[in-house]
Amino acid sequence: MDSLNGKVVIITGASEGIGAHLAAVLQKRGAHLALLARNETKLAAVAAAGDLVVPGDITEDSVRSALIAKTVARWGRIDILINNAGRGSYYSASITPLDEARALFEVNFFGPLALAQLATPYLLESRGTIVNVSSIAGQINLPWLPVYSASKFALAAITSTQRTELKRDGVHVMGVFPGYVETDFQAHAPGPRPPDRVVQGKRFAVSARECAEAIVDGISHRKKMVVTPRVGWLLVWANRFFPSFVESWLEHV
Repeated sequence: MDSLNGKVVIITGASEGIGAHLAAVLQKRGAHLALLARNETKLAAVAAAGDLVVPGDITEDSVRSALIAKTVARWGRIDILINNAGRGSYYSASITPLDEARALFEVNFFGPLALAQLATPYLLESRGTIVNVSSIAGQINLPWLPVYSASKFALAAITSTQRTELKRDGVHVMGVFPGYVETDFQAHAPGPRPPDRVVQGKRFAVSARECAEAIVDGISHRKKMVVTPRVGWLLVWANRFFPSFVESWLEHV
């Protein structure tokens, strides 16, 4: 198991939810953190003494460049990049405004891809880790989150190819696929209200803290894939072996 004490870790979307709990878990493990999110006040509340706070939007080139530059200027290295920032959208595929679809991909796919490209030269030096936080919707198409699912499938695909590309140089790449997690995801996602069964499903959610701990455990053990809660593996495997059955079941959710 890899020790995280003294490791330099970038976390995006760090002001609340999974990102904020990742910061708390990694602070206890002795990591040096560079935290990015749009809300500077919330970021400051999450940060510990010595953490680097970089307020800004992950979709902006200048913000991504500043995050990398400031992290390297502070500590001289990058060991772990956690691409956690993301958001949802409940518009159906037939009515999603194209501007909304493009904006969703900018946050959920292009931002993480671009940041990984900027961090890779430093991760090659440290033989570090890229963590891309996708979603169970990046393994199973959820009809009430169609464009979100598409963006998270895209992130899952690039995660696999990054792993293949960088493995020979010692860089580890891990995909994370959370299911129901106790966050404000539904409140922040634009579009129509999701189906009642989806809303009610939150009673089966894991806490953001539990999700963060699963991610950190995955980093420490250099796992390729983390699914949380673990019952999500049943859906993943069912979709791989019986995709028509899963699609039919989702039609009635």
